[in-house]
Amino acid sequence: MDVIPAIDIRGGRCVRLFQGRYDRETVFGEDPVAQAREWEAQGARLIHVVDLDGAREGRPVNIDVVGRMAAAVEAAIEVGGGVRTNETIETLLAAGVKRIVIGTRALREPDWARVVAQGHPGRVVLGLDARDGRVAAQGWTETSDVAVLDLARDLDEAGFAAIIYTNIARDGAMTGPDVEGTRGLAEQVTTPVIASGGIASLANVRALAGLPIAGMIVGRSLYEGTVSLPEAIRVVGL
Repeated sequence: MDVIPAIDIRGGRCVRLFQGRYDRETVFGEDPVAQAREWEAQGARLIHVVDLDGAREGRPVNIDVVGRMAAAVEAAIEVGGGVRTNETIETLLAAGVKRIVIGTRALREPDWARVVAQGHPGRVVLGLDARDGRVAAQGWTETSDVAVLDLARDLDEAGFAAIIYTNIARDGAMTGPDVEGTRGLAEQVTTPVIASGGIASLANVRALAGLPIAGMIVGRSLYEGTVSLPEAIRVVGL
């Protein structure tokens, strides 16, 4: 099981949002490249990067920063946010990104998502962001009528490397992860599931470590010091 530190980029800086709200932003650093090096030094094998500007605009905005991050570390870089075209996917992969996360277009065009996943084995991740059980899109600014479990089951055989499940109400709120929602999803699909959102303590890490999932993404708690990345890695390794 992987403990995956998150780096969210907005305006070229490392930030975290509260429940995905762009008006509730906290800046944690000016240099995403330096932050990637720090997470790698603390034991990260995979780093989850979100281009928040790209998520809202529908196209990657911080590709240059992402490319410098990929060149600076040996840890794998996973990137989401505005990845909605084949050209963007090829550009990011050429920049050294290991895995691509798609969400909005996968919701709107599941057939495209299947083709993308099958065309890049092991390198495409499905991002399912949930608001009241429904899939959110467009940088979490829109909520669809599609149930998270329905879309997950529909795309389960597409060949995605993983499904990242985020309960938006928990994200950045430091209130604990959605353990039951994560469990329910993991039990419904064969694709490896990665939990995201709300992890605030090592107790939360232990709770997720007991689920049949492939990993967990940790963000604000690492920056605020309530979770130590090396300790979390040790916990999931027990």
